[in-house]
Amino acid sequence: MKNFKELKIKGVFEIDLFHAMDDRGVFVKTLHKATLEKSGLKSDFQESFYSTNNAGVIRGMHFQHPPMDHAKIVYCTSGKLTDVILDIRLGSPTYGKSICVELTGSNYKAVYMPSGVAHGFEVLEDNTTMVYLTSTMHDSESDDGIRYDSFGFEWTNSSPLMSARDLDFKSLEDFESPFIY
Repeated sequence: MKNFKELKIKGVFEIDLFHAMDDRGVFVKTLHKATLEKSGLKSDFQESFYSTNNAGVIRGMHFQHPPMDHAKIVYCTSGKLTDVILDIRLGSPTYGKSICVELTGSNYKAVYMPSGVAHGFEVLEDNTTMVYLTSTMHDSESDDGIRYDSFGFEWTNSSPLMSARDLDFKSLEDFESPFIY
């Protein structure tokens, strides 16, 4: 983990991951506790998982309710996607606003998200793998989301492949946020 650049939503950072390449391939450092702590970010991650998807898939916009809410680090190990972050913290100057970051298997970037943002992504290439680290474990009772097309983000795919669960989320307008900025 090298450079941390705070994005337009407070607490969301784009991270340049340390990487070294030679004729054997590439080595990438995706987590460094002391660097996160030095930057004032959560550094204790409880769970890690990944998904592999094909072009045209949208996943999101996911989060967990308190007390199982979590910070998250995401990065892409292969393929290409647009990572989308939506601020759902009441009182935040960017409440209801979204930002995006392109993550690829070769740009060695990650995104750090604090609690109180919803997260999703649009897959742009087949066999794209997204890795997630979360500061709390998955809790099905706390798991929730915001409908992907309810907050003004311009997705490139007008008819994405999505789960029924993601399509059934409330709109941002109908959502009552438990997060306070």
